[in-house]
Amino acid sequence: MSVVAAFSVTPLGGDAVERDGSVGRVVAEVVRIVRASGLPHDTNAMFTNVEGTLDEVLDVVKHCTIRAAELAPRVSVVVKLDLRPGHEDALHAKVARVERYLAGD
Repeated sequence: MSVVAAFSVTPLGGDAVERDGSVGRVVAEVVRIVRASGLPHDTNAMFTNVEGTLDEVLDVVKHCTIRAAELAPRVSVVVKLDLRPGHEDALHAKVARVERYLAGD
C-alpha cells in the first residue's frame, strides 16, 4: 500500500536556532535523510512530502526526528498521512489532477 506523508520536523532551542531565528541548518540535515532514503519526495517552505510503504515512510520520519533531536534540545514534529490502497505515485498524480482542473479539463 502506498502512503504519502507530509511532515515537518522543527528544532527548538539551543544551537539549532540561529540568531535570526533560522533553523535551516538542522532542517537541511533532516532533508539529507529523506533524500538518502531513495523514496519519492519533495520539500517546500513548510513541509517535506515522501511516498512509500507505511513502514518506509514512518522509518524516514523516525530517523529525521532522531537526527533533529541530536542537534536540538527540543523537537516539534507534525505528520499527516494519506493512505489510499490501489493508488501509486500519488505524490505526483494528486498535483497533476488539480492542475488539470485548473486548466479547465
